[in-house]
Amino acid sequence: MIAPLPSPPRILSLDVIRGIAVMGIFSVNVIAFAMIEPAYLNPGAFGGHRGVDLAMWLANYVLIDGKMRSLFSMLFGASMLLVIDRAQASGRSPARVHYARMVTLLGFGLLHFYFIWRGDILALYALVGMVAFLFRNAGLATLLATGTALMLATATTFSFGAMQMSRADVAAHRPGATSAEIKRWNENIGFLVPAPGESARETRIARAPFVLRAEHMLTERTSDPFTATLGFGLPTLGLMLFGMAGYRSGFLTGAWSRRRYRQVAALTLGIGGPVTLALGLWVIASNFHVVTIFFAFLALGGPIELAMAFGYAALIILAIRPGGALTRRVAAVGRAAFSNYLGTSLIAATIFYGGGLGLFGRLSRAEAWLLVPLMWLLMLAWSKPWLDRFAFGPFEWAWRSLARWSLEPMKKRPSIGGLATPAIAPADRP
Repeated sequence: MIAPLPSPPRILSLDVIRGIAVMGIFSVNVIAFAMIEPAYLNPGAFGGHRGVDLAMWLANYVLIDGKMRSLFSMLFGASMLLVIDRAQASGRSPARVHYARMVTLLGFGLLHFYFIWRGDILALYALVGMVAFLFRNAGLATLLATGTALMLATATTFSFGAMQMSRADVAAHRPGATSAEIKRWNENIGFLVPAPGESARETRIARAPFVLRAEHMLTERTSDPFTATLGFGLPTLGLMLFGMAGYRSGFLTGAWSRRRYRQVAALTLGIGGPVTLALGLWVIASNFHVVTIFFAFLALGGPIELAMAFGYAALIILAIRPGGALTRRVAAVGRAAFSNYLGTSLIAATIFYGGGLGLFGRLSRAEAWLLVPLMWLLMLAWSKPWLDRFAFGPFEWAWRSLARWSLEPMKKRPSIGGLATPAIAPADRP
């Protein structure tokens, strides 16, 4: 009997960054679990926009919203290249390995969307990842140039949309506005301001038994996982390409000097942080006017979120301490990021939806956020003990086994060269 090959070494920086990102993502996703859809971008629609609720919205907006998703998307692109490189090195077909993984991920994403939570991102990643494969052999300059072009194209498109929305706003609120102009405006703002009765309808569906919720998703929102690529496919692809560039250049693997990481963090966060704060205060000053939200979140937010994601990655790499207890815990969260992402969805759905506690629409923004630190502690508590014993997180094992059409061994095998390779900037490197 031929013994199985030992597992290749992990790249510690990728695991830690991924762990921070998946923890941060839940900080904003909890609002999408707990409240009607417009509340995610517009606290004026539901959940509170004064006092502690407003402070919570602003803190999440400035520090986390979009930044952690951008970071997670970049890590997806980097990890995709890592899998492709290892497949090629082992003599397997990179295309076969990659597309098997993406088709399987799409299946998980569709199940997640239809039966657990409407905010799924896995299907989007799978569909965009199928395109990103075409850039696997692209040079660093091509990856950066294409990623930049995609992000700028998205910002331009959303800016044009914001201007169209602004014109519709003026037309609908001028004296003598026609019914068609008023209808057009009301249709434009539907995703930020619920139509009369829509909040109550969405709440009823969320609190309904599982079977009725699933029926609603399967019949009324059948195409949503696919149409999402129309609005968010290009920026997601751009983020993946930046992640691939970060992997190829050594930035995400910790190969740069500590001085360069400090420079990246200072530049991106020193500019992006104040600009994001200014945008948040602008939205507040507008009393959460829908046009202002559209400009700040969608038109202007993307490039700033990307810059801050790079800054966070640099800070995380600087903070990594190989062998440190917290570093090992966070790295384990990142190694089991797929399980942690889906696991938090299962728990949050049980808390907020019908068939569980049914708390949907019953909590303020700050009250709903109290679940976040508890989920962080849970991720940190279970991930490392599990991975000390098993080779993969439970959903990682299922993804791997389904993509390979064989049951992968769960028992942990020794890594090549021992434990996870640090692959971060050494402390004595200037």
